[in-house]
Amino acid sequence: MIFKKMLKNLISINFVIFLLLFSSNSFANNLAFESWVNNFKKEAINSGISKNVVNEVMSQAKFLPKVIEYDRYQPEFYEDTFTYIKKRTSSKKVKKGLALYKREKLIIDKVEKHFLVEKDLLLALMGIETNFGNYLGKMDIVSSLATLSFDERRSEFFTKELLILLTLIDKNIIDKDILFGSWAGAFGNFQFMPRTIKEYAIDYNNNKTIELKSVEDSFASAANYLNKIGWKKNKPCYTKIELNNDIPKKYLNSSARKIKNKRKAKFFKKYIKQSNKLNINDNLVSAIITPDKDIIPGSNTYTPAYLIYENYEKILSWNRSLRFALAVCTLKDNFKNEI
Repeated sequence: MIFKKMLKNLISINFVIFLLLFSSNSFANNLAFESWVNNFKKEAINSGISKNVVNEVMSQAKFLPKVIEYDRYQPEFYEDTFTYIKKRTSSKKVKKGLALYKREKLIIDKVEKHFLVEKDLLLALMGIETNFGNYLGKMDIVSSLATLSFDERRSEFFTKELLILLTLIDKNIIDKDILFGSWAGAFGNFQFMPRTIKEYAIDYNNNKTIELKSVEDSFASAANYLNKIGWKKNKPCYTKIELNNDIPKKYLNSSARKIKNKRKAKFFKKYIKQSNKLNINDNLVSAIITPDKDIIPGSNTYTPAYLIYENYEKILSWNRSLRFALAVCTLKDNFKNEI
């Protein structure tokens, strides 16, 4: 009986200590964040953004611990390629995308013709980014970007994004009151970051407002982006391959940061099993990726493997993840077979 009381007291004490430590860390983070916000306000005003906008918008910014947690645990960094693609390219997702296309056929076909970007690619991107507008995100984008700017891991990138966002608000290009989206600060049907909004978002229906949660402006903006970065209509993304073990490892790309050792596809055929049975254009500039190699513990060095082409790298410009680009291109092909 005495032992039980002692154990109960010990558990209670440990719990109290945990709460105190947690509260102490949270308090310290909040103080440091407030100091960062004050310094950032000065930087924003000095960059030319109006003082009123900076103070009004940034006074609402809060440190969001959950954002840091999401940043450290992204599926691109722990799911194997097979699982990642399977989850995002199901027949259920294709069915949902086809229903959207049926409802919005006129505008989607118009956008495809105008920008020379396939509707199946646009549907695939929207399907994977937001499940066709069903998961746009509910995070306060200003607070998300401020939290990631305050965090040291990618502070420079997110600070620039936050400055662009404030500039867009200052110029009345976007409405600060509707800025709710992903934990990383992305917004709308296609999850545009502030820089992408600034450079590629368009008011396609000419109503003087860029509405990235509407089909018309969001599809046109996504197509405009892909067109401007050089997407080639009706050209392939990748070919799934099986490699011979004698391929020099220098030809295997496992990072999305920079694809190296590109060659015409015919160069790689000698390293690919049964390459004569695959539909490969010999003259396409290509490279080989092995996306599991550096992420999944114990993964095979040579499998899974893909021969990727220039269009695949355009999807990497959208999201620098080997798995993301594979999933988008796979879902695109699934739509192409159904439309």
